[in-house]
Amino acid sequence: MADDKDLKIDDKGKGNKKIIIIAVILVLALVGGAAFFFLSDDSAAAESSGVVTETVDKTINETAYYVALPRPFVFNVIGLKRERLVQIKVQLMVRGSDNKDLAKANLPLIESTLLQVFSATTEQQLATYQGKELLRADSLTNVNEILTKYTGKGGVEKILFSGFVMQ
Repeated sequence: MADDKDLKIDDKGKGNKKIIIIAVILVLALVGGAAFFFLSDDSAAAESSGVVTETVDKTINETAYYVALPRPFVFNVIGLKRERLVQIKVQLMVRGSDNKDLAKANLPLIESTLLQVFSATTEQQLATYQGKELLRADSLTNVNEILTKYTGKGGVEKILFSGFVMQ
């Protein structure tokens, strides 16, 4: 039998090969994801679902601007066992500098409308993805309605939740 002193373990390169393989897989996954993101066409999916509107078609060539609301919305919702505190950070996506200026000039009106829509929700609605999407759609409808009522033009294309916390 050989002594323990005589035994040598040679694992040079085995760890490095595994690291290189993992790195190559991660890079390929990132490149594939980026290619899918940039090359996918959302308009075909929207047309098949009937979501594309005439207003979007007219303004699709204009630059998209994102108007961040200055403060997050903090409100209570009724839960099954207790009330929950919710915080939502919102950004508005508008097309064209005219709509950007319109949104910025009417931020208090938009904030008030969004707070009314948000405070009417329940914990069960906010706990699901579909509920959040419904809240987003209701918010968009109400904001555009109130802007149209007071300014004659509703220019918000999307309402984006850039932060969402429910405790």
